[in-house]
Amino acid sequence: MEKRKSLLLLVLVLFSALVASVGGHWRERDEEESEQRTQGEKWFLLRHLHDVVKTDAGVMKLVNGGYRRGTSFHSPMHIGFISMEPNSLFIPQYLDSNLLLFVHHGEARVGHIYGDELAERGLKPGDVYTIPAGSAFYLENRVENQRLHIICSIDVTSESMGWHAFQSFFIGGGNYPTSILDGFDHTTLSTALNVSIAELSTFLARQSSGPIVHLSRSHHTHTWSKFLAQEPHKRLAHLKRIVNFEEETTPKEEEYTWSLRKFLFTLLNREDVVERVNHKAPSAYNLYNRKADFKNDYGWSKKLDESNYSPLKISGNGVYLVNLSPGSMMAPHVNPTAIEYGIVLKGTGRVQIVYPNGTLAMNAKVREGDVFWVPRYFPFCQIASTNGPFEFFGFTTSARRNHQ
Repeated sequence: MEKRKSLLLLVLVLFSALVASVGGHWRERDEEESEQRTQGEKWFLLRHLHDVVKTDAGVMKLVNGGYRRGTSFHSPMHIGFISMEPNSLFIPQYLDSNLLLFVHHGEARVGHIYGDELAERGLKPGDVYTIPAGSAFYLENRVENQRLHIICSIDVTSESMGWHAFQSFFIGGGNYPTSILDGFDHTTLSTALNVSIAELSTFLARQSSGPIVHLSRSHHTHTWSKFLAQEPHKRLAHLKRIVNFEEETTPKEEEYTWSLRKFLFTLLNREDVVERVNHKAPSAYNLYNRKADFKNDYGWSKKLDESNYSPLKISGNGVYLVNLSPGSMMAPHVNPTAIEYGIVLKGTGRVQIVYPNGTLAMNAKVREGDVFWVPRYFPFCQIASTNGPFEFFGFTTSARRNHQ
């Protein structure tokens, strides 16, 4: 009898140890998966936006690309958000990388150099438009009572001289922002432009309102307006040496080449701008008006690549738009040709990403304004919450047609 009691006690002890061991195993596994999910959110959910431009007339926020901290994952794209107050201007500048614009809300007018001429296009909600690297451009919100919201992709370039964030180069400037020409000795510049140093300071030293400025109705209260108010022959004399400059370009580069000097002349001498506009510049493509590539009772998706819109060849990027009904899911899929970026436009949902080895990388709840990215070959899916539709827009790093 005593032996049986001892044996039963031993079995109970062993069983308790086994339960404790199994419980410890599952706790460790849960902790590991929780740690993986947390780490995955840090890597693939891009919530760290920072201001790169901020004035009372508007703001530009950026999610930086580049290598993710503590990993070998490289995100080759910055995602930018431009918000402009009614009747405002993002002053002339150029970037060292391609810029792909998507108008989320509002209306805009964009002007930029195309084929060494000024091209101006009106943009409305849903429009997609590409500005090549090095092309001087400006952006206007001429609407009196509506803010402008633009989402943009900016390539991470290897030519950026070590800058990790994107770099704007402003043509006119002063204290804020600084002009790209300001580093030159002013005596040298005044000689090159055939103007006095005092006149030069009008262009280079009086801009202090920031890169995004309110457009005043008065023609004489703004630095740019003062230049435009000069008599045409004076502006022409000041900029003649600039205008007569021609850059050497290869045949491949010729179509998209830019000339800072021609841009300055066109900007400051606009009375015949209609005749000088290059009408061969591409138009915008409206993604909202595009017929869905796939549609059923649970949602729809639209994709835009170079076969639909040839200017995407310039940036090498594609765009897409997805709308899921409440509680529906975009089935797990893989992009074998490109990295994908998503920006939540409306609603809430979940994004699940799996490593190629089959382990969970991220299972995160996302909301309006969140940015996520998915490396090439990583399986992923998007799930809408049950309380409303889930809509997200995004960019891909390839403009070629993708067969998932």
